[in-house]
Amino acid sequence: MFPFMRFIATVLLAMTVSTQAIADASRPKIGLVLGGGGARGAAHVGVLEVLEELKIPVDCIAGTSMGALVAGAYASGLTPPMMRQALAEADWNDMFTDTPDFSDVNYRYKQVLRAFIPASELGVTSDGIRFPAGVIDGVKIKLFFNRLVGAGKNERVIEKLPLPLSLIATDIGTGQRVVMREGGLASAMRASMSVPGLLSPVVLDGRKLVDGGLVDNVPIGEARERCNPDLVIAVNVGSPLMDADQVGSLLTISAQMVSILTEQNVSRSLATLKPTDILIQPDLGTISASDFSRNAEAADRGRAAAEAIRDRLARLGTSAELYAQWRKPINRSGKAPPVIDEIEIAGLKRVNPAMVERQLTINPGEQLATSNIDNDVLRIYGDGFYQSVDYQLLNLRDRNILRSLPVEKSWGPDYLRFALNLETDTNQGSSFALRAAYQKTLINDLGGEMLVTVGIGSSLGAGFTFYQPLDPAQRFFVEAGLKYERGLLNIYQNNERVAQYANANTVLGLWAGTNIGIMGQARLGWIEQKRSFERDIGSPSLPNFDTSYSGWAASLSLDQMNRLYFATRGWATRFDYFDSSEAGFSRAEADIQGAFSLGQTVFTGRVNYVGSPKGQLPFFNAGKLGGFLNMSAFARGQILGDDIVYAGIRAEQIIGTFPLGLRGDMRLGFALEGAHVGTYYTETNLSGTNILNSAALYLGGETSFGPAYLGFGYSTNGASNLFLSIGIP
Repeated sequence: MFPFMRFIATVLLAMTVSTQAIADASRPKIGLVLGGGGARGAAHVGVLEVLEELKIPVDCIAGTSMGALVAGAYASGLTPPMMRQALAEADWNDMFTDTPDFSDVNYRYKQVLRAFIPASELGVTSDGIRFPAGVIDGVKIKLFFNRLVGAGKNERVIEKLPLPLSLIATDIGTGQRVVMREGGLASAMRASMSVPGLLSPVVLDGRKLVDGGLVDNVPIGEARERCNPDLVIAVNVGSPLMDADQVGSLLTISAQMVSILTEQNVSRSLATLKPTDILIQPDLGTISASDFSRNAEAADRGRAAAEAIRDRLARLGTSAELYAQWRKPINRSGKAPPVIDEIEIAGLKRVNPAMVERQLTINPGEQLATSNIDNDVLRIYGDGFYQSVDYQLLNLRDRNILRSLPVEKSWGPDYLRFALNLETDTNQGSSFALRAAYQKTLINDLGGEMLVTVGIGSSLGAGFTFYQPLDPAQRFFVEAGLKYERGLLNIYQNNERVAQYANANTVLGLWAGTNIGIMGQARLGWIEQKRSFERDIGSPSLPNFDTSYSGWAASLSLDQMNRLYFATRGWATRFDYFDSSEAGFSRAEADIQGAFSLGQTVFTGRVNYVGSPKGQLPFFNAGKLGGFLNMSAFARGQILGDDIVYAGIRAEQIIGTFPLGLRGDMRLGFALEGAHVGTYYTETNLSGTNILNSAALYLGGETSFGPAYLGFGYSTNGASNLFLSIGIP
């Protein structure tokens, strides 16, 4: 009985398959081609919406650049409505910066970023100076692609997709067209979108791959080879050439050259279209290749272009039943995130794997959550050793393997770094400083580092530090440093500068400490210090001064601010203590600050205390008030004293972004500040008024050169200050 039933079931199944084959044979085989165009490529989503509504199945897809993004997402099971939502929810401004949330940056690397311009990093190798491969490494972009294709739930490789897919890239070494029909889907999408000079190339099979639009922006020929279609539906969203009067700068000339190359290969591709093929060219108006915030408008315009030829497209549609059968294997299942059986760390040459493992929050036996692995990737990248970090989910012999893929900087591990500061105010005049550093990282398996600095300008200086972790996970460390600085110390009385001293300071320090995760450090050490003050301007009766002293020091620093300088949320705190028995004093300082946002308005508060638990602070180690957001109405360091408490609150409205080349948001801010001075060393005329006040109105923000601000400060205590500064102090 049972063999007979199985026979009947087999016959019925065969008849069904045969019927479907006949039905499928009645429709033309279709190849879909999605061209590149940057942000204009969101128009592809609108075209796909119409194809879905008309139930038009396609037999293969070929895509380039943004077309590769949409093609890859569609082939992986993302529906057009899901794509619209993903594009709308993406933070494109954040995605096109590699810097992770500053709270995810390792504290040791934070110290380097605060001292030097992050974008100034140059590699030092035996072959000479080497530059980073692109302005953006594309770590966040790649994580976005991973989420789009569901890389955190299944192994997503092109050859295993139910819909044949081809993505186009360019070999930057040979100029050859590279067709990707197999391998990691998200990596292929990222390679196809790697705009030369902006995004770092993707290395696949030993080739450095960049944007495929340079060689085949509308890959009609590849679609014909891929599935031998009866007709092709091609969507061209390329940017038109600029008018001659719009081309004048180096940037516009470079962009125009790329557009000319792209348009030439597009013209060749479109010339191969047959009368039976369908070309869709949406009218995208003023939407440029970088207008990612206008993705919804671009999608609407793509939809309108498809609607304009709806009758012609409708002839290619199938029945609801046949379309559902075509769509079923493509649809993304609601499969739960997998349980990880094993974790691998691949590709490291210099970095100790334990340094990567310490940032992973997932363990074998736990379910993979995409948000968690994304955060882990950004924390790993925040160590500062890598040009990219990624992950891959593999299924081998029914075991789920999570592979971490950090790629060490090809221009490292030795670097040159720079910092620049220009500052002027109406109380103190102008100053400038230029610093340079040579940093040698990964000196040994535990991650030892050496930093040599030199500074010129209004102040001179040089320094050397050696940092040595004591365990592979870098939980404990020792550090030694020697620093020399020579600058100017201004002495104020009655809101006027009465003297100026040349101040030379030499410090030798030895420290032992522990890293508190990535958020901070605790240190205990010994400091030897020598200081000298030579009068440069002022009454001859004012003395010169020399001193040497030593003592033990302790510090605790924690930083969870989300940005390097002008944060929008987070908190930070610092406690420092120094005790010198031979000098007869101790110095304590505490600094606490926090920030939060309401829409485009950022509120920040700060409290600071400097005082002497033992003895009295000498003037050369006194607390200081004056300067931007440290009693802004006063000149920098105008008030010296002991037992100083400062409190300030400010509100900043984000009003736009700085011009191209500076990057970062622009803010209009207002600050209210107050301070209590227990003992005045300068401005003793204020000693009868222990409470000081200050208000400031300023325009500023965080730029790629460091913080920048222009403002005016005023105090009812008789001080006012107009100030301008850009760069890292």
